Amino acid sequence: MHSTTIASPDKDLRRGIDHIGISASFIVHDGKGRVLLQKRGQKARDERGRWDIGGGAIEFGEPIEAAVAREIREELKTEALDVKFLLAYDAFRTLDDKPTHWVALIHTVRVNPNDVAIGEPDKIEALDWFTSDALPDPLHSQFWKSYQVALDRGIVI
Repeated sequence: MHSTTIASPDKDLRRGIDHIGISASFIVHDGKGRVLLQKRGQKARDERGRWDIGGGAIEFGEPIEAAVAREIREELKTEALDVKFLLAYDAFRTLDDKPTHWVALIHTVRVNPNDVAIGEPDKIEALDWFTSDALPDPLHSQFWKSYQVALDRGIVI
C-alpha cells in the first residue's frame, strides 16, 4: 500500500494559501430590499476598512448551512431566519504577496434587522443597512461578484 505525505505534521496549513479554502459567505438582508454590510476591522484577514458581506471558513465536517448559521451568530449575534444558496465562485487573489484560492459559497440570509449587533469587534468595525442606490465606499474587491446576482434576483433593491 502506498502512502503519501501531504504536509509535515508540524506545519500549520493556511486555508486559501497552502490548500483551497472554502467559505460560507452571505448577503444579509431584511426581506424589504436592504442589505446589511460590515466594515472590515483591523483584525480582518484582508481588505481592512472596506465594506463587505459576511462569511467565514467552513470547518472540517461542518455542513454548509450549519457554517452559515454559525457565522451569522458569531459575526452578527443573531439567528438566520431564512437561508438560500445563491451562487459559488472561485476567488483568486493575493495575501502578503502569496497567491490565494478560495471557493466562496454565497447565500442570502434574512434576519430581523432589530436583532443584529457586532459579534466580533476586532474583525468588524461597523455594521449598517444600505440600499443599492446608497452603497458605502470603499467596497471589498469581491463584493460585486455576489451582490449583482442578488440585485438581479430582486433580493436587494
